[in-house]
Amino acid sequence: GEKTLKNISRPVRLYRVGLDSPVLPEVEAKRSISKPSIVVLPFSNMSGDPEQEFFADGLTEDIITELSRHHELFVISRNSSFVYKNRAVNVREVAEKLAVQYLVEGSVRKIGDRVRVTVQLIDTANDAHIWADKYDRKLDDIFAIQDEVTAAIAATLPGRVEAAQRDQLARAKPANMAAYECVLAAKVLHHRSTIADNERAQTLIERAVTLDPDYAHAHAWRACILGQAWVHNWCKDRDAVWNNISAALDRALALDNNDADVHRILAAVNVNNNELTTARYHQERALALNPNYDLVVVQQGELLTWLGRPEEGIEWIRKAMQLNPHHPERFWSHLGKAHFAARQYGEAIEAFMHLSTMDSVQHAFAAACYGWLGDEIAAAAHLGKIRTLDPQFDLDPFIATLHYAQESDVQHVREGLLKAGIANL
Repeated sequence: GEKTLKNISRPVRLYRVGLDSPVLPEVEAKRSISKPSIVVLPFSNMSGDPEQEFFADGLTEDIITELSRHHELFVISRNSSFVYKNRAVNVREVAEKLAVQYLVEGSVRKIGDRVRVTVQLIDTANDAHIWADKYDRKLDDIFAIQDEVTAAIAATLPGRVEAAQRDQLARAKPANMAAYECVLAAKVLHHRSTIADNERAQTLIERAVTLDPDYAHAHAWRACILGQAWVHNWCKDRDAVWNNISAALDRALALDNNDADVHRILAAVNVNNNELTTARYHQERALALNPNYDLVVVQQGELLTWLGRPEEGIEWIRKAMQLNPHHPERFWSHLGKAHFAARQYGEAIEAFMHLSTMDSVQHAFAAACYGWLGDEIAAAAHLGKIRTLDPQFDLDPFIATLHYAQESDVQHVREGLLKAGIANL
């Protein structure tokens, strides 16, 4: 309440601060949208070596920090997590106390001149182990190891959580979905890249924006999904759709200028509009905000390829693959295109062959590779696939979809396809 204090003319409002309140709150924060919640428990030191205790604690803290960069996860704070240090843990009790869906636990063990870090992700609803892995490293620079293992775990975990969420959503009715769940379902449809799935994705993303108008991620993905329709000409009024894309991006940025995914999507949309300078700005922001996010890292490689620096692009794409061994299959497509731009045709073909299925664009790049290699039979096989997948495929409209900054790279694709026999398609 207000009190009159000596030498102060006006009453001053005073507050009581409860320093003796419990460290562990009943529920850390109310969540307005159904984001997946996760706690990283302190990693156990299995070595009996005090030095490894510091390593285990530092690793835990770094993983919490890196996961917190993902705005699509609700990550329990370090203070709440470390209450459980050196305590026997009951998964259900932790889940109830902290209101979390997922729990991460791990251990550190020193073996001679090597250290082994194990980690596992648990669904607290049923104690199911969703994902587990181990990392063996030579014990040269303990801080370098800490950085490397943190990056690998932080890059992999969000994807494993999202996969688990997708499995749950497959059994859910759209009418019962929260904003986050609508976005997640819309992303799944978006990645299928068909006109029917795009239309369904638009319906879901509009519902997400309606449910939570201040959800930056929903607005960013609305732009991305509308952008897919715009790029593939799946819309009647392209100007109106582009205006909606721009409005969605502006809204996302105004709501959260520090979300790496928002800047990642802004970069991608600007690439598709051939605004490479703007794309580069947002890509650099995304990297600064979350340097271990595999989707941001792979997009850096893709952008560098468009900018005429494919050798650097290859390094970034391979880094993304290393960060997340469970990476989306499309990473191989980005790698193939980067190798093609670097005039490394054999490596490009090898990358494309990792794809379980190829679309007409990927077949076109593979055909261009074989065109430059002088393999008419292999080139013809890929051209035949293009004819089946896209009977309306034509060279000039395809070339117009490329975003290379340098004309020589554009002509490199054209000449490769001409050598492959595209004129006879």
